[in-house]
Amino acid sequence: MVHVLSSRTLLRPADPERSRAFYGERLGLPVYREFGTGPERGTVYFLGGGFLEVSGRAEGPPAPGLQLWLQVADAAEAHEELAGRGVTIARPPVREPWGLIEMWIEDPDGVRIVVVEIPADHPLRYRP
Repeated sequence: MVHVLSSRTLLRPADPERSRAFYGERLGLPVYREFGTGPERGTVYFLGGGFLEVSGRAEGPPAPGLQLWLQVADAAEAHEELAGRGVTIARPPVREPWGLIEMWIEDPDGVRIVVVEIPADHPLRYRP
């Protein structure tokens, strides 16, 4: 088995500055590190137990299957905060049939992001 020490999702946006403004300012993700110079420099953001690296520049749209899953403590609170920062809410928080509360947003390149709250009674919170 491969012993993974760390991981991150790599995102190559069409407009790096616009994406940095979205992830850093609108979503408010804290910066882990930055590297390089100029408009295509890299910025790595904390994502709970992982990282999101925004660097380089894409020649075309993102892969249609690329989506981000971000767990928050309170989806209603996240909805209010993100809407207040000007983030377009594709779908407000809804309790899904599988028990999670999910809200959907998109980044400037159309990457779908699900913002998830795991309710206290959900099996994902069960620790045997």
